[in-house]
This record gives sequence, structure tokens and C-alpha cells, in this order.
Amino acid sequence: MIPRYSRPEMTAIWEPATKFRIWYEIEAHACDAMADLGVIPRENADAVWKAKDVEFNVARIDEIEAVTKHDVIAFLTHLAEHVGADQARFVHQGMTSSDVLDTCFNVQLTRAADILLADMDRVLAALKTRAFEHKDTVRIGRSHGIHAEPTTMGLTFARFYAEMERGRKRLVNAREEIATGAISGAVGTFANIDPRVEEHVCAQLGLNPETISTQVIPRDRHAMFFATLGVIASSMENIATEVRHMQRTEVLEAEEFFSAGQKGSSAMPHKRNPVLTENLTGLARLVRMSVTPALENVTLWHERDISHSSVERAIGPDTTVTLDFALNRLAGMIEKLVIYPENMLANMNKFRGLVMSQRVLLALTQAGVSREDSYRLVQRNAMKVWEQGKDFKTELLGDAEVTAVLTPAQIEEKFDLGYHTKHVDTIFKRVFGEA
Repeated sequence: MIPRYSRPEMTAIWEPATKFRIWYEIEAHACDAMADLGVIPRENADAVWKAKDVEFNVARIDEIEAVTKHDVIAFLTHLAEHVGADQARFVHQGMTSSDVLDTCFNVQLTRAADILLADMDRVLAALKTRAFEHKDTVRIGRSHGIHAEPTTMGLTFARFYAEMERGRKRLVNAREEIATGAISGAVGTFANIDPRVEEHVCAQLGLNPETISTQVIPRDRHAMFFATLGVIASSMENIATEVRHMQRTEVLEAEEFFSAGQKGSSAMPHKRNPVLTENLTGLARLVRMSVTPALENVTLWHERDISHSSVERAIGPDTTVTLDFALNRLAGMIEKLVIYPENMLANMNKFRGLVMSQRVLLALTQAGVSREDSYRLVQRNAMKVWEQGKDFKTELLGDAEVTAVLTPAQIEEKFDLGYHTKHVDTIFKRVFGEA
């Protein structure tokens, strides 16, 4: 991913130097286990650990790979240059390249997941803070983009919180599912390496031994991991899209923070555009771009092929780096989002009481009028508001058919905003708990 959308902690996971360090640890821990089992001499295993402080030369490994056309062999050759050819002769014994590659990839993905979980914690904290801040800030709810009935800005933040919390739980599960390693040798039969070596290496790296591998770890695990990141990205876009709608000039119920010295347009000095949330919408597309290739990677020939390899070299870093950056941008946007309660009330009253139509409809049916006739009576007065700019309550009070069954006081009561917010606390307890 380009530096513009990258954060150093996440990109460090995918640096070649980090990868080679993990490869080294896999090989060294495997040597330890084989020495403990009496398969190789202890002094050879100890010799491998003498390279623990070595900074592997990425350029040198690339130079060797240019000849060998094999990245793992290139690394092992370079490792032997530090350890000594004779001392390194038992390195990689009974192992195959995928043992190293797949186990390393899953270590990287679990580390990436840990960063993403911390990112989501920041997003959740921001959403919770803003939810309680605006728990009782009334705004109009919309369906199909059209005014529906009153809600609160706090409920808007709360539903995003609940959605992101579900995403976090999915990521915890996806991390657990991807945290496996395989040191099972060619075609996964352990023919040339003891299963206890795999158990030891996985324990040292914080992984679980793969239940059953072929020559590779099954890719359904990775498909679920990247699908989970895709869902989180969609939830992120859901929030971003709501903010973009609220920032439209004719709505202006909320606005991204506009800092001193910031410019909105190269041509129009008055502009204050929702650039952060538009950017988040685009970044969400990049994250979701990895989902289909990850799903297609599940299908491999027999015990292995490498059709998945080129895909994962791209989507592993690109997807995690992008989502890490995006979640932090999302959190910052929420933390600084400017809310305009007065505009929310003004927008809700733009059609002069029209949003209370359902309350009047229900009152008429409860007074004995058929639902069909009740709908007709309310709608004919509502259309006068749409078409002539009339006041809804005034029209109802002047409609003889309506006042024949509802008193003026009963009609007046149907325009109480508090009616629509009476269960906000109940919803908040469901989302955030009793505390």
C-alpha cells in the first residue's frame, strides 16, 4: 500500500526483514525440538541460535534468489552463511517450504489482527462517547432519504457502535481461526518430521497446530479472515456515508472538523467538503477487493499448488495496512465530528409537523375509524403540507371528519416529541449494558 494510507506499526509487520526474522525463528525452534527428540545434535541447534542477533541482509537474499528462483532456499543459503555450512546442515530437516511460508503468514496475520482490534477499540470508544453526548439530541429519521419519524443522534451513534462491536467479535474469532501453524513436511503426512516438532514451534510462536494440513494450511481459514475484514470495511463505509449525507449543504446536521488553514477547493474558497468520509468510502472498496481472491484461494490442486501465493503476497499487506489506516481515520473523524442540533430541529420542522402522521393515524383507528378511512383522512391533510406548505396540525384541527372523533387536545398531544424518545434509555441499555 502507498505511504499515504499506511501507518508504520502495521507496515513493519510486512517488511521483508520482519518476514525473514519469523522464518528464522520457525527454523530455529524446529531445530530445538528436533534436538530435544534426539533427531539432530544439540550443538547444531545451538549453533543456529547464535544467529539470533543477526540482521539478515535482504539484498543478499534477493541476490541468491535471482539464481535459485526460490525464496526459501535463498534464505536458508544466507542463514548458512552466518551459521556455517556444517552447523546448518540440519536446518529445515524434514520440512517443506510451505511449513515456513504458511506458518509465517499466519503469524503476520495474527499480529495484524491485534493491531486492528486495538484500532476498533478506538472507534468503539469514540462512538460510545458521542452516543452518550447526543443521547437526547433529537433529529429526523429518514427512510429512502425522506423524512420518516423522530429519532436521536445518540441512537445513530449507538447503532453504529453495535455494528462495529459485532465486527470486533468477528475479528476476534477470525484471529483465532487464522492462528495455526503447520510443520508437517511434504504433503502434510509428518513422514520425515515428528508431529511434536510442529507442537513445539507453534507453542513458541503463539499458534495452534493445524488440525490437518496437506502441504499447505487450508485456505478456508484465510478466506474467513479476509471476509471479516471486508465486513468491517463495509460497516466503516456505512458510518462514513451517513456523515456524508449529514454534511450536505441543504442538510448540515453534522460536519467533519475543518481545521485552521484547511482548504476545501482549489477553485471555490467557500467549500468545506467531507473529504475524510469520502476517502473512507474509497478505502473500504480497497479492503473488500481482497475478499473474492481470498475465497477463490480455497480451491487448490490436490495437496498443494501455488495459485494462492501471489494473491496473498498482495492482499496480506495491502488489506491490513489499508484497514488499519482507515479505522484510525474513522476514529479521528468521529472524535472531532461537529454536530448541529439546531439544524436537526429545523430540518425536522421543515414540513411543519408532517412527521407525526403515524401517531394521528393510530389515534383515529383506536377511536373506531377503519384503517383505510384513517389513512385517507391523514393522507389528504398531509398532502396539503407537501403541496401547499400548510401546517399539518392546523389542517387536522380544521378537518371536520378528524375532529368528529378526536378532540383538539387529543390532536395536540400527538405532536409531543417526547413520545418518540421515551425508550432511548432502554435501547442504550441493550447496546451498552446497565452501566
